[in-house]
Amino acid sequence: MTSAPPLAPSFDAARALRQARETFDIEAAAVAGLKNRLTDAFSRSVQLMLEVRGRVVVMGMGKSGHIGRKIAATLASTGTPAMFVHPGEASHGDLGMIQVNDVVVAISNSGESGEITVLLPVLKRQGVPLIAITGGLQSTLARHATEVLDGGVDKEACPLNLAPTASTTAQLALGDALAVALLDARGFKAEDFARSHPGGALGRKLLTHVSDVMRSGEDVPRVAPDTAFGDMMREMSAKGGITAVVDAHQQVLGVFTDGDLRRLIENGIDLRTKCAKDVMHLRPRSIRPDALAVDAAELMEEHRITCVLVVESDGSLVGMVHIGDLMRAKVI
Repeated sequence: MTSAPPLAPSFDAARALRQARETFDIEAAAVAGLKNRLTDAFSRSVQLMLEVRGRVVVMGMGKSGHIGRKIAATLASTGTPAMFVHPGEASHGDLGMIQVNDVVVAISNSGESGEITVLLPVLKRQGVPLIAITGGLQSTLARHATEVLDGGVDKEACPLNLAPTASTTAQLALGDALAVALLDARGFKAEDFARSHPGGALGRKLLTHVSDVMRSGEDVPRVAPDTAFGDMMREMSAKGGITAVVDAHQQVLGVFTDGDLRRLIENGIDLRTKCAKDVMHLRPRSIRPDALAVDAAELMEEHRITCVLVVESDGSLVGMVHIGDLMRAKVI
């Protein structure tokens, strides 16, 4: 049976705010300090990772391991093949994941993490390049490393100077700096980022095309120019409050919408004798099927409309996109 934790002293809200601000100051100073200690070892590390034929393998124990997982994920999502290997598991078989054409990034504030140092002779025999992120510049890890990135900090934000706080912030910042330098060197673009994030908002915006969300075939409202007004209204009512007017070759001649109907009624026009060509308006807004769906959304917003016709380069009607289609696809 475990004993209950000791009762905390009365909470001091002002003290909590002071400690939070001090934490920000300490961690900001830790990151700023990295800038002044950056050397050519950083550029050489980027080149090693850029030229690797295999993967970047990130390793770290404890809190450094959590940071390492994030760094590996950031690298992988920005064009650098990367994975995290737990150094403790590496000693029991997972070291086989690391191949001679890989490069290892090992993270340890002290540079003396036993689970990492025990692997160093094996990595050296394999000839695997080793990049160390450490505050222990004279440590075992630093001595075995191909390149050393100084991640040291003057003190932790922890008032006991024990819990990794400022040091892990510095490690994360160095990892982000490596990822940014690498993506720039690779010419990595937003479209590339979207391809590795197809389920995210950016992925949907940059990967979803009009052809993916448009209505097509019989779902597209369309009438001939000599269609009687009543028949045109039935087509509109059945398929979304708008209809394209097309010729025998499906060339778009015009469009008629609910808004057009309201304006005609307000002007007292007798619609019983009218046909589609009498009431349609010319040059409707349209978009190509290979355009991005987000471009259709911007077109609707710009012209304050809720629907856009989809036409091929020859002007033939192939589909229609409604704002509801874009919402269902989570493009907007």
